[in-house]
Amino acid sequence: MPIAKTHTKKTAAKKAAKKTTTNTEWFERFEKGMEELREAHKETEKALGRLGIKLGDISEATLLPDLPEKFKQFGFTFQIINRNRKISDDEHGIHAEIDGFLENGSQAMAVEVKTTLRRDEVDYHVERMEKIRKHADFHNDKRQFFGAIAATVIDEDVKRYALKQGFYLIEPSGEDVKIVKPASQKVW
Repeated sequence: MPIAKTHTKKTAAKKAAKKTTTNTEWFERFEKGMEELREAHKETEKALGRLGIKLGDISEATLLPDLPEKFKQFGFTFQIINRNRKISDDEHGIHAEIDGFLENGSQAMAVEVKTTLRRDEVDYHVERMEKIRKHADFHNDKRQFFGAIAATVIDEDVKRYALKQGFYLIEPSGEDVKIVKPASQKVW
């Protein structure tokens, strides 16, 4: 029996001899690991941001070309299409960016392009259209302004909502792009 007790005492002594991690050391390791995790997270966000920009560029390149020709079926004759048009009016506090801006002497169509359209983006485009109208009024621009939203992915509920807001919808259709006219188009 004494042998077993000695063995147990030796095992306990060996365990006690092992270096124990203090709370300070543990906290420092934890902080270092968290910092490495934060850095990895930042890099992932950057990569996803670049991917989002590239997908947006692809959506614009797919959905914007030939829109003046396609809008002829609805009676519009736009001669000009501007991509990434900016309104920057510090005097009146109006700032907006428009992905595609089609225009002629009496009408203009502001087109917002999204990869996947969400309801809040429809609401934001309503606000953008109001800014465009306000800016035009300050500069004696009497043209009629219309709105359109182009997206590669549109949920049916969001599609109905956008059409109800008076927006034309531009979406892929096979190898082409189709435009859906709202039941009641809104003029800003």
